[in-house]
Amino acid sequence: MTKLSLTTLAALLAFGLFAQPKPDQDAKAADAKADADKPIPAEKPSITEHTIQLASQTLAYTATAGTILLKNDKGEPNASVFYVAYTRSGPGDAGTRPLAFIYNGGPGGSSAPQHMGAFGPKRVITLDAGSTPPAPYKMVDNTTGCLLNVADEVFIDPVGTGFSKAVGKGEDKQFWGIDEDVKSLAQFINSYVSRNNRWNSPKFLIGESYGTFRNAALVNNLQSQGMDFNGVVMISTVLDLRTLAFGPGDDLPYIVYLPSYAAAAWYHKALKDRPADLSAFLKEVRQFAANEYAAALMKGSKLDAAERARVLQKLVRFTGLSEDYLSKADLRVNAFQFMAELQRSTGLVTGRLDARFTGYAFDRLSEQMEYDPMSTSVFGAFVSSFNRYVRDDLKYGQDQDYKLLNSAAGGAWNWKRAGGGSVFPVSPNVEEDLTHAMISNPHLKVQVENGLYDFATPFFGAEYTMDHLDLPEKLRANIQMEYYNAGHMMYLREADLQELHGNISNFIRNASGM
Repeated sequence: MTKLSLTTLAALLAFGLFAQPKPDQDAKAADAKADADKPIPAEKPSITEHTIQLASQTLAYTATAGTILLKNDKGEPNASVFYVAYTRSGPGDAGTRPLAFIYNGGPGGSSAPQHMGAFGPKRVITLDAGSTPPAPYKMVDNTTGCLLNVADEVFIDPVGTGFSKAVGKGEDKQFWGIDEDVKSLAQFINSYVSRNNRWNSPKFLIGESYGTFRNAALVNNLQSQGMDFNGVVMISTVLDLRTLAFGPGDDLPYIVYLPSYAAAAWYHKALKDRPADLSAFLKEVRQFAANEYAAALMKGSKLDAAERARVLQKLVRFTGLSEDYLSKADLRVNAFQFMAELQRSTGLVTGRLDARFTGYAFDRLSEQMEYDPMSTSVFGAFVSSFNRYVRDDLKYGQDQDYKLLNSAAGGAWNWKRAGGGSVFPVSPNVEEDLTHAMISNPHLKVQVENGLYDFATPFFGAEYTMDHLDLPEKLRANIQMEYYNAGHMMYLREADLQELHGNISNFIRNASGM
């Protein structure tokens, strides 16, 4: 694969899952043993009062920016986790109001994108499917997406992101792994719920990208400790990393990515006979991918010439790529190749997190994409706006460095899990966690948000995963699929932010019995 710059890699890590590189020098430095215990900061929250106009109603709310100290098995503080909580003020029993815990993915990403782009009370304005110009950025009241109309919100930055860090004898690397991450966030959530008397509140997890992977393991962990949840919101979902890996000899990723290729080709008018109805077109592509295409790939070298030719022609029609290119690829084009090839003739590369975005190619001969133009189009706006907001509005962190992205965490992530059931290594997978959580709590609802132009976590892959959960038929009704005409961060498109807000608000109301 073409070597990626550290800046681009960091953006990919934070805004969406990416094949992790070997730990770089930053990761090695982060792993090095400190010479002395790190200082243990005091928990000194900053509490400010605000109002926002939501649905023709003025809502008063309290913003609490602060940290909670985590402790090891000996009761010694080993990490300080930063959060921002928004709780509605006024009459009513706050102890029974719905409560949503919100985080991003990466791994190595802070919650700032959801905070400033989707659900927080303030939102930075970015261009849809275009490059947002540099500062000054415009920040507005988030009357479109803020969820305070239905729930209190707690935005969490995992250890190593935001202002969160290891303290005392703790090391960041102790929190960088599937199980390690879940254990730390479970401890944080337990502490927050207890300190704020929220045990009787309907509870929700809202995660994006790797945050959906975290959702499955975290909800299972918390429920095993007696904290049942009402619902889990999966934004841009992956529970089985095999669906993204394009591993040698594994045809599944090519199958689940094909409808996303078709959507991107349709959007960029790269199809020879472009259909008018995208929904009907994608339904046709799904059918082809799951049946004729899958059967052909399964035959491998035994695929006969006539069948190969039929499949090849349909791939040309669905992807907009040339017959010659698809033939040389042996009918298998990975996502990074597709992003480089789709618009190569015009000198452009296609976005990964959102295929509607395009950027100029560094090298027009490169086999695979060299950077993600979606990430570079919005990354600066989130970095600058959150740094200004947290200091000016929330009155917190003036003398601290906020890590919106941490490539070291992603590079050093421990993908192994304790008590694995297989003798041989397999792709990380948390499907069983979600299955256990839903069976043990048959009231648990799951809403899956899918961007049609998402190349980080393709929507057909999410469908495949949900269809393969080992659930009783009756519990399958607890899973709700939603679709948006944007990508991984569908909330960057104003119309989809409004739809996302409506879908999640209704989900929270219904799952809470409101």
